[in-house]
Amino acid sequence: MDTTKTPAPNASEADTTPADLKKAEIPQPAEAEADAVLADGDLDDDTLDEDLAADEQPSHVGAAASAIVAAGLSVVALSGSWVAGIVSERKSITGRLELSQAADANAQIAAQFVGPWHATALVNGIFSTLALIIAVFVLALPAFGTPERTLPTWVRSVSWAGIALGALGILLFVLMYFDLLLAIPKAVGAAG
Repeated sequence: MDTTKTPAPNASEADTTPADLKKAEIPQPAEAEADAVLADGDLDDDTLDEDLAADEQPSHVGAAASAIVAAGLSVVALSGSWVAGIVSERKSITGRLELSQAADANAQIAAQFVGPWHATALVNGIFSTLALIIAVFVLALPAFGTPERTLPTWVRSVSWAGIALGALGILLFVLMYFDLLLAIPKAVGAAG
């Protein structure tokens, strides 16, 4: 026959030793510090907001916006902008006004085609250069901050796209401005 008693279902709650009671009464260090701060009234909303802000990850809104601007400027430089169109038209009108009535065909071609062509290339080259500078700045931004702070993947991807398109825009600028992409048309039989 078994002579040991089995405890009642609620016996573990009621049967505690004095050592268990001492452990239960001693607060943990973090709890004691928080209780002391709350008791002293030193914890205010500003301190709580600063603690919460320190725990949050940076939002990278500025870097994201800059990356999108760089990619957008690159696309505008490659497709052409209304600014380039206006500058080209202005150069064409100025060239026509400067021509004399006795100007040969090559001078007319230069005034009406080459000048506007170079003006368009120059404006698109400026847009490409700006896009390239902004995109490189966005990618270099974490190097000037804390080492563990990195940009989100999509921001880095858009920045790399801005760099690639900006570099392509600068290449097209060089090819257009120095007439390497297309040769300047020449009038047949004209002196020059």
